[in-house]
Order: sequence, then structure tokens, then C-alpha cells
Amino acid sequence: MANPFVYVQLQTQDLDKAKAFYGKLFDWKYDEKTTAFGPYVEIGVGQGTAGGMVGQRDSNTPSRWVPYVVVDDIDVTASQARALGGTIVQAPIALPNKSKFGLVMDPTGALFALHQAPPK
Repeated sequence: MANPFVYVQLQTQDLDKAKAFYGKLFDWKYDEKTTAFGPYVEIGVGQGTAGGMVGQRDSNTPSRWVPYVVVDDIDVTASQARALGGTIVQAPIALPNKSKFGLVMDPTGALFALHQAPPK
């Protein structure tokens, strides 16, 4: 399949409450990291799509799950999304591991993330 969903991230207003809820509900294990952007929680799900949790930086944005789609060239894909009527919510940025990430809203209002793997 071309461009699969590869990751899902919870952006939440209450990270501790979310960790407690999902940990008990699904028996998820967490690997907590400190990043330049604040705490980040990797979700250990065993099999299946990887995921993480992060505290929402904007108090006006509700908690939400954001699926990530892998792409070969994030800048080209973001431009295509814009040309097709999408809105770039977060322009592509480089992450500490040299991968890139950006947020797009489709023409119907659904949010998703683009992810480009780090160079090999």
C-alpha cells in the first residue's frame, strides 16, 4: 500500500489523565522522554501501529488523536495537499532525529500529519 498510516499521536490537554486512562483500559506501557518541546510519551503497544502522547500546547485546542501518513518528500506532498484544497496547519519542520513532520487539514476539516523518515 502506498503512503500508509504509520503512527498515531494523542495531543491532550491532560497528559497524566490520558496516560492513566489508556494505560488501564488497554494495558499500554509507556516510555517517557524529555524533548525540547516538553515531555513526550511513546506508547508500547506490542504489535500494530506505533503511537505517542504529548501535552497540547494551545489551551484553546481540544484533545485529539492525529494519524500520521508516511511520505517520501514532505515538502512536495504539503504543496500537493494545498493545491488540492487542503490547509497547511503546521508547515513541515525537522525533528531532532532528522525526520520531518507537518500537519494538514483536508478540505472537509479532518486533521492528519505527514511524516518523512530521516535520511539514511
